[in-house]
Amino acid sequence: MEGIVQALVRFFSDTIPAELTVFLLSLMPVIELRGGILAAKLLHLELWKAFWICLAGTLLPTPFILLFIQKIFDWMRNTRFVKLVDRMEKKGRSKFSKINRYKTLGLLIFVAIPLPGTGAWTGSLAAALMKMDFKSAMFSVAVGTLVADVLMCLLSYGVLGLVL
Repeated sequence: MEGIVQALVRFFSDTIPAELTVFLLSLMPVIELRGGILAAKLLHLELWKAFWICLAGTLLPTPFILLFIQKIFDWMRNTRFVKLVDRMEKKGRSKFSKINRYKTLGLLIFVAIPLPGTGAWTGSLAAALMKMDFKSAMFSVAVGTLVADVLMCLLSYGVLGLVL
């Protein structure tokens, strides 16, 4: 992921402000705040600024995913993107056993672990496919994202910040 983040930072650095680069990376699926924090560190943004920008960027898509992904998938099934829908649903369902056992707490923990394949996008997708109620899912994703943001800031600006 570091290579992708570095390439995107180089691509955007001459055209848009550092804060917007970090925000855009945090919005992206897979990259999310893990990549946003790395980008913020590369762009020498202050810790607190990076923290809030990444949190906002990662959480912004969450309510839309929770509310509309089923409708989008239903529409996409009638197009040539049916295989993409099947893959995305399979990915979301593969996380069910990890999340479903503990429901709200399981989703929170799943989102909070800053590893590839976890995070707000996948957690929101899984919650929507499991038909979790909106408030519980939103709470779990928001708090999980907050925890992941703290962990990534500690790693990037703290432990790894001393090395880099």
